[in-house]
Amino acid sequence: MLEKLKEEVYNANIELYRRGVVIYTWGNVSGIDRSSGNMVIKPSGLKYEDMTPEDMVVVNIESGSVVEGRWKPSSDTPTHLELYRDFPDIGGVTHTHSINAVAFSQAGMAVPALGTTHADYFYGDIPCTRELTQAEVQTDYEKNTGRVISETFKNTEDILAVPGVLVRNHGPFAWGKDAAESVYHAVVLETVAEMAAKTLSLNPLSSMSAYILDKHYFRKHGKNAYYGQSL
Repeated sequence: MLEKLKEEVYNANIELYRRGVVIYTWGNVSGIDRSSGNMVIKPSGLKYEDMTPEDMVVVNIESGSVVEGRWKPSSDTPTHLELYRDFPDIGGVTHTHSINAVAFSQAGMAVPALGTTHADYFYGDIPCTRELTQAEVQTDYEKNTGRVISETFKNTEDILAVPGVLVRNHGPFAWGKDAAESVYHAVVLETVAEMAAKTLSLNPLSSMSAYILDKHYFRKHGKNAYYGQSL
């Protein structure tokens, strides 16, 4: 069942590990097949180097029940499900505990858009959610993590314009049109978080003009984009 998607999600998880933004069993990647209403996600607690595509777990989006798989799905599965339910344009979700992004989330700070590398992929600051309440943590913690992300983006017209978020005191989630793109955005998020942290250590008042943000974002995205090759 969903063998092609299993392969894609497996490869995305391995790419996440290969890029060095996760260690041990930390982090997870999922991808969705909206035609069947199912998601494929990394199993909980398995080492990346030991996994195969057959280890991926199929979960029903509506019910949250395991449809196929010999392992328990990631403990972050309810968070992924909430994002897929709330944002139809999301096709893949990645969660990591990458060092610089986590540092911003622990500080309760957004990653500010300070330069063109950031602007190429994120159209503005990467926000940090509010802290979950005690009741939210004690009841449906992972589901409420998804809900607080959705709350943060409730007025967003294009969820792919800023394809990532920091959950306060927890860490980053990133997304894209598919699993591979969500990993790409997770790696970029960690990189721009490192750049921002170093920049702010040199000049806490650093900023970037809106017209530079616009130029760099829209030259890669939108109807008049011209970056790259026309295929």
